[in-house]
Amino acid sequence: MSQLDNQPATMPPITLPSGRLLLDGELVEPRGAGRMIDALDPATGNKIMSFPACRREDVDRAVGAAHRCFESKTWQGMRPLDRGRLLENLALLVEKHRDELAALESLDSGKLLFVTRAIDLQFTIDGLRYFAGWASKITGEYVTHNPLMPEDAVYRAYTQRRPIGVIGGITPWNFPIGQAIQKIAPAIAFGCTVVLKPSEESSLTTLRLGELIAEAGFPAGAVNIVTGYGAEAGAALVDHPLVRKIAFTGSTATGQSILAASAKTMKRVTLELGGKSPTIILADADLDRAIPGAAAAIFSNSGQICTAGSRLLVEDAIYDAVLEGVAKIADGLQLGSPFDMATQIGPLISMRQRDKVSGLVDAGVAEGAQVIAGGVAGNGAGWHYRPTVLADVTPGMTVMREEIFGPVVCATRITDRAQIVPLANDTPFGLAASIWTRNLDHAHLLAERIEAGTVWLNTHNVLDLAMPFGGTKMSGLGREFGTEAVHAFTEPKAVCMRLEGVHDFG
Repeated sequence: MSQLDNQPATMPPITLPSGRLLLDGELVEPRGAGRMIDALDPATGNKIMSFPACRREDVDRAVGAAHRCFESKTWQGMRPLDRGRLLENLALLVEKHRDELAALESLDSGKLLFVTRAIDLQFTIDGLRYFAGWASKITGEYVTHNPLMPEDAVYRAYTQRRPIGVIGGITPWNFPIGQAIQKIAPAIAFGCTVVLKPSEESSLTTLRLGELIAEAGFPAGAVNIVTGYGAEAGAALVDHPLVRKIAFTGSTATGQSILAASAKTMKRVTLELGGKSPTIILADADLDRAIPGAAAAIFSNSGQICTAGSRLLVEDAIYDAVLEGVAKIADGLQLGSPFDMATQIGPLISMRQRDKVSGLVDAGVAEGAQVIAGGVAGNGAGWHYRPTVLADVTPGMTVMREEIFGPVVCATRITDRAQIVPLANDTPFGLAASIWTRNLDHAHLLAERIEAGTVWLNTHNVLDLAMPFGGTKMSGLGREFGTEAVHAFTEPKAVCMRLEGVHDFG
């Protein structure tokens, strides 16, 4: 590890990871004269450090190590309580280095420091402890056996939940360390081993996490971390015959490619993909809560959240008041360094992402949307984009169909309540939604009709490790968190036995 040079006055001291990979229990360099990827600070565009762009041979080493560990007597014979203890050991180390990891996460991803401290690192620590507790709670079922061919015999049958095997985890750039734990913790808890590839846009906290995993006493090969580009390192992981499951969070297009490639070896997949989530505000809503709630639903993390409330559906009676309120909040948000406590919205992850957001907003305007706040890039260094509110957006517009993944909300006026469900569901995505109303009957009846994996009532973007998370339609396959995680990382095995000599007992 090395100290970052030329740190701004507002930035806390940051110790960078060594850049070495976690392979087979050791921190190592990639094989050969490996290429390097530059980690860039989204707030300034400056280079932070370089890390390896792994090749297929590095991925093969990692998968081989994970497979050997999974098949070993040490791993197969480890008590579930002891797997949970490994996760608790890591939780203690993450807790010890919380401020350091939060600062590194902010530097690498552009997320606000107070957010990475309070949310990202807390989620990471909680996730490790939550799944540490699950490790010893896996049970099967006793089955009352009814044989197809009745005979004078007695059968006993039961099921077990067995770990799938080597898990290939591929994580996005918007929640780097939290997403890493979202893949690693349940896999280890339920007896799998892992090869994790973080996004090339934000790999630094995952590399640092690898150093802490090596310190935490995990068996060699239980967790392996490789860095690199999706088209090479990610594809090698998906194609590898010893990887039995891919757990992916990212874009829908990449998820589709992973699903197709996984069919070659019949891999299990969990895909948490894009979203175009509606924020629905009924005329009877408490606007003192709904307006800031709608703004937070889209502007948090600069809109770089898969569940961002990017479609704002508002009943006509309150439409003007809601848009005025959300636009006022948007105009008042201060852009700047993630290390400045006065900053309220940080940069986008890259210049490419900012250009994508800008291009989609321009397309929306060309198609008739009205800009009532933002609509332009931020001033100064870094890849900032002003929080943007587009009014009078219709269902067929590009900005209403495509995931923008930036601080841009598209507002539509609802003149008849019969429009709400068709408009809310008029999207290829189905990840999340929120409904704002004082009427609980309306809230629950409407929630049943919305095609989404999660529906929030009078709140948005609230996650709980005990609740299943995932999407419908083009937003993905499978669920993470809660009891659903057991099914995501294990498979049922049925065991049936014919008992002999039972009639000797009368």
